[in-house]
Amino acid sequence: MKNNNKNIRDNDPQKEREDTLYENPIPSRELILEVMTNHGVPIKKDDLINLLDIKKNEIIFFEKRLRAMARQGQILINRKDILCVSEKLNLISGRVMGHPDGFGFLIPDDKTVKDIFLSPRELSQVLNNDRVMVQVTGQDRKGRLEGTIVEILERVNKIIVGRVVQGEGVTIVAAEDKRINQDFLISHNDDMNAKTGQVVEIEVTTQPARRVKPMGKIIKILGNYNDSGIEIEIALRKHHLPYEFSSEALHQAETYSKSVPASAHKGRKDLRNLPLVTIDGETARDFDDAVYAVSEKDGWRLIVAIADVSSYVSPKTPLDEEALERGNSVYFPRRVIPMLPEALSNGLCSLNPNVDRLCMVCDMLINDKGKVTSYEFYPSVMNSRARLTYTIVDQILNQNNRELQSEYENIVPHLINLQKVFDVLFEQRQLRSAIEFDSTETTIIFNDQGKIDFIKPVYRNQAHRIIEECMLSANVCAADFLLDNNSNGLFRNHETPTPEKLENLRGFLLEFGLSLSGGDKPTSKNYGELIKKVTGRPDEHLLQTVLLRSMQQAVYSKENKGHFGLAYEAYTHFTSPIRRYPDLIVHRAIKEKLAGKKSSIKNISQIAMHCSGTERKADDATRDVESWLKCYFMQDKVGKIFEGTVAGVTGFGLFVELDDIYIEGLLHVTELGSDYFAYDKQKHAMVGERTSAQYRLGDRLKVKVVRVDLETSKIDFSLVGGEKRKKNKIEKKRIKKRR
Repeated sequence: MKNNNKNIRDNDPQKEREDTLYENPIPSRELILEVMTNHGVPIKKDDLINLLDIKKNEIIFFEKRLRAMARQGQILINRKDILCVSEKLNLISGRVMGHPDGFGFLIPDDKTVKDIFLSPRELSQVLNNDRVMVQVTGQDRKGRLEGTIVEILERVNKIIVGRVVQGEGVTIVAAEDKRINQDFLISHNDDMNAKTGQVVEIEVTTQPARRVKPMGKIIKILGNYNDSGIEIEIALRKHHLPYEFSSEALHQAETYSKSVPASAHKGRKDLRNLPLVTIDGETARDFDDAVYAVSEKDGWRLIVAIADVSSYVSPKTPLDEEALERGNSVYFPRRVIPMLPEALSNGLCSLNPNVDRLCMVCDMLINDKGKVTSYEFYPSVMNSRARLTYTIVDQILNQNNRELQSEYENIVPHLINLQKVFDVLFEQRQLRSAIEFDSTETTIIFNDQGKIDFIKPVYRNQAHRIIEECMLSANVCAADFLLDNNSNGLFRNHETPTPEKLENLRGFLLEFGLSLSGGDKPTSKNYGELIKKVTGRPDEHLLQTVLLRSMQQAVYSKENKGHFGLAYEAYTHFTSPIRRYPDLIVHRAIKEKLAGKKSSIKNISQIAMHCSGTERKADDATRDVESWLKCYFMQDKVGKIFEGTVAGVTGFGLFVELDDIYIEGLLHVTELGSDYFAYDKQKHAMVGERTSAQYRLGDRLKVKVVRVDLETSKIDFSLVGGEKRKKNKIEKKRIKKRR
């Protein structure tokens, strides 16, 4: 019997992987599932231990693996320690996504399975983002799969940020994350005397269950809604963003000297004689990149020097663990949550002017057509000649600012070289047919109280574009290096639009007499040709918005799948290791190859997925903060009338962006007129049943501000000027003619 058991372990399909990863390997998950499945019926844990010949010194590790498999929903362990294969029970594992109205969905781990509807009764026993096991029990009235929660695999909500909605007698706290629909009860001894309306942080002491309300205790009073910066404190906790560094990480950062010692120059190319400069925004404090260009025979030499963060942040150190957990820096209005402690992000790693800094260099030769003919990566030491801003460079190069030209006279010739390099790179960009949308970015200007004074558009000048093209070139070279050397790095992928989105887009374009060429696999060139056709049309903004929304989101991945929008066969992120963990991974991969070392980077796929997730989380948090600030700004605008553009269409109404102040609000479907309106997804429009009146993306409307709700960060509009008229025959003829 023992020999047979030993043979089972010898035939483990992942034996080689387990032997590599663990000093004392145990059976892989794959083997455990295979043995349990072949057993035919649920199995006692002790019987499985015997069947797999688990030794006494292995039991603790084996049980840890079983618990991990249970958390992942691969197996189910009941109270009698009997193990079942989840698939055999037709159970589906995944994460709960709550809805403010009390119901929710299971987002399955298996992406081939559709989301499963969870009724308010089911959701009452869990909180948003908890991991659960669900059994499909049927379909609801809308044809959606409906499920029952069988097992709660993981409770992820330990700390909640919320608002005290009742402070007398029993304190009640409502979560700021509206996907958590349950209120939390706080006993008198645990309320810290918090007052109604205050924002607090609570520790969950009792998780919800059937007929059991969640409970907690207040551990911190953050302040009141009117306090400066409260919106950021809420967002950090609501989105579970790490905002305090561990003492170990801070200690490690402080062990480095404030300057680069001469001993660190060893093995590096000395570029301190080159007039490298940094060009960033006015408020930037962490400088990742410096640039320099010089004319060469039949082209240019472009040097992009990037902060060598990997020299200070080694794998499996406290700094590395913190950086990985954060994934990226988060840039809120007026506040940054850095990926690395300031001693590094604004100090030793930052390419500050007139100090020696360690860097990784991408040294490129570019021909007069804008193509990179060769490149080289190497570690270096540099000394930035100046900290320039986009505004200063634009004033020098394009506005003929004599005062600035005189102040930076030693640098001006090199800036002119960079401009000429940009010209040839941009020419290649156009030949490559990279997609360019004409969109308006905005910036918030604050008053002394930390609230919005006004919002203004930001226009990119040529200095922005010079740096962008230099960074793109270095990133492409880094991706090429990873592929050529089969290095274990990360790629930044932007895949082609999905068939469903393409079908919707083409149906929409038909109404405008337009078409997208390229069949099932359109290229960026096909998109570019269409963008040229719509440029200058009255409906240009509408059409560009729909084209943009037809595209997929860019993500990180171990595999290269190309970058559709930029029209690159391979692309990665190399140029911002101070604020993005994927760039740090790419630096490590390149340096290991240059040193002739075998790759030590593990779990690339998990890192890619994690960093894609932290990026989305940061975007959600910054969007929340901006929405809250905009609501605060609009509080005294109730009753005022504005003109605006329909920026979004949903089943419950229109989102309208107001002119000049760039703030969006909701025009609810019930405000559209005396008709029943249905959402036409393909047309991006609300269409009246009786009148056929249409409200669509890009339409101009006059609206009144009727409600501003700080608690939900929502602004509501009503329509001014009555119903929109039905399309008349003249409009239809014009559409027909364009076809």
